[in-house]
Amino acid sequence: MSDRIIFFDTTLRDGEQVPGCQLNTIEKIEVARQLEQLGVDVIEAGFPVSSPGDFNSVVEISKAVSNPIICALTRAVEADIDAAADALQYAKLKRIHTGIGTSDEHIRYKFNSTREEILERAVAAVKYAASKRCEVEFYAEDAGRTDNEYLARVAEAAIKAGATIINIPDTTGYCLPDEFGAKIKYLMEHVDGLANGKAILSTHCHNDLGMATANTMSGILNGARQVEVTINGVGERAGNTSLEEVAMILKCHHDLPLECGINTRRITAASRLVSSLMSMPVQFNKAIVGRNAFAHSSGIHQDGVLKNTSTYEIINPEDVGLEQGDIVLTARSGRAALKHRLTELGVELKGDKLDRVYEQFLKLADKKRELTNDDILMLAGADMAINKKVRLESLQVLAGKGVNPYAKIRLMVDKESFEAESAGNGPLDASIKALKKIIKRDMILKEMTIQAISKGSDDVGKVHMQVETGGHLYYGFGSDTDIVTASIEAYIDCINKFRPETDGKDAI
Repeated sequence: MSDRIIFFDTTLRDGEQVPGCQLNTIEKIEVARQLEQLGVDVIEAGFPVSSPGDFNSVVEISKAVSNPIICALTRAVEADIDAAADALQYAKLKRIHTGIGTSDEHIRYKFNSTREEILERAVAAVKYAASKRCEVEFYAEDAGRTDNEYLARVAEAAIKAGATIINIPDTTGYCLPDEFGAKIKYLMEHVDGLANGKAILSTHCHNDLGMATANTMSGILNGARQVEVTINGVGERAGNTSLEEVAMILKCHHDLPLECGINTRRITAASRLVSSLMSMPVQFNKAIVGRNAFAHSSGIHQDGVLKNTSTYEIINPEDVGLEQGDIVLTARSGRAALKHRLTELGVELKGDKLDRVYEQFLKLADKKRELTNDDILMLAGADMAINKKVRLESLQVLAGKGVNPYAKIRLMVDKESFEAESAGNGPLDASIKALKKIIKRDMILKEMTIQAISKGSDDVGKVHMQVETGGHLYYGFGSDTDIVTASIEAYIDCINKFRPETDGKDAI
């Protein structure tokens, strides 16, 4: 049996089902890219048949990320599976996640069916999904309350039909850790195809009784090799197993001969992004990512930590991407300090690339008294588009009460500078109109989202934008303390992604 734990992230599917936390396609793409940097193995991108928006999100996420497997959820219904296969057409690595309820409660009350009919439907769905030339994962919904003997029959039949991953969800969060672990152990011992590695078991635990992480770990210790998790534990009702908790348990417990590919230094950045986009604050005492997770107020604790952090901290804050107080980054900081902080955050920059980021670092530091990790990650991720065909050189905007908005913009296009100016019905409208005088394309702003990624009046604002041209949609991102500048940077980011026939100097 492999000792590597596969991380299956369902933040964009199960996590996004939280009332009031729905994300648009642009936001989902940003989360997916963050998950890719985090090192997750599988991204469950959505439930394509549920809505055109969800279908489109799976399509666009499939285009936006390369390393993780992209997974789409379905019911045991052929139309669902067709939609999933269509949505996954651009994914380099694709998986269809199909299944059906197997507990007596689901069979009797949800399906008004019998065990034998459910078994037949499960097999038919897996065979149909396998015909789509995708990896197939089968879920036995409410497996936590399913009789073990019947669950083993269903799992074995699904494997024989073509499933290589069998998901055992504790859908209602009912199981005790010993009970859930025993269920996994029973399946490992009684299902052909598991012991020889033809298929693996996956856990999908909910937190209704506060035991999702404990149940997940019990599943791992008894043979499960995939864990289905979400950032911050978001999800239906009381949520799902937290990715950050399982990842740090595996990292801290060196006695467990288990490996995972999670870059834990990205955990805090991912947590903050999901919290911000979903408008769902993380509770202060949340394990790993809560505001108080590394805070010490007791005099006894403070004394111990000052003498040696290991007295009360089993996790090094740097390991989850938290700031350290020993190096404060300001406009007086040098390249070495910036490089040190980037290395702590898991980003390696050298030479010209470091010089470019440092130049932008100084400009931002002149606007802010102190730069946060979010600021640094934003600068490193942006890399200021030095190799892009179109770049913003300067933007001057005049706006205010009693003033007609006006903008003057200078762009570098193929190393040649162009300048234009325009009035508008607002500072952003004026800036875009001026930009369009240089980039003479039929471009339509379809969607725009603004978020703050730091606190205070000197916030760095991040803008997500969707621009249509030539019948194609393009997504762009921009960041700056000035929201109009961030918006224009996002617009230009879209332009730089235009297909060859519509980008660069030919577009002028």
